[in-house]
Amino acid sequence: MVTYTTPIKYVHYNPNPKNQYDSGDCVIRAICKATDKDWDTVYMGIVTQGFIDKMMPSLNPVWDRYLINNGFKKRYLPECPDCITVKGFAERYPKGKYIVATGSHAVAIVDGKYYDSFDSGDYILLYYFEEGN
Repeated sequence: MVTYTTPIKYVHYNPNPKNQYDSGDCVIRAICKATDKDWDTVYMGIVTQGFIDKMMPSLNPVWDRYLINNGFKKRYLPECPDCITVKGFAERYPKGKYIVATGSHAVAIVDGKYYDSFDSGDYILLYYFEEGN
């Protein structure tokens, strides 16, 4: 008997030291996975970037700049009807490190798997960051 299985695309991941889920730290969690840095280091890096920019660290331009300063390139997706979900992006890009933004959430995608504290695979992407290039 031959059994076919679909590779798991979602991987539970929560580097928050207190294992909190409702702390609004999705950007921190995603950046931790994509950069291999711990939660405290990423958190303080974004807070510092916010201080430099004179903006709140939770604002997109702050963490955008943090990622760019750490070797990521911001890229945009074509507008609908070519909408793509987190899961679809992971399938389309099976190699590399990415952080995808949905407008209200951020998720790390590493080598075709998406890492999050819950299965956010059906969220629609707005833009993404790619390591390097």
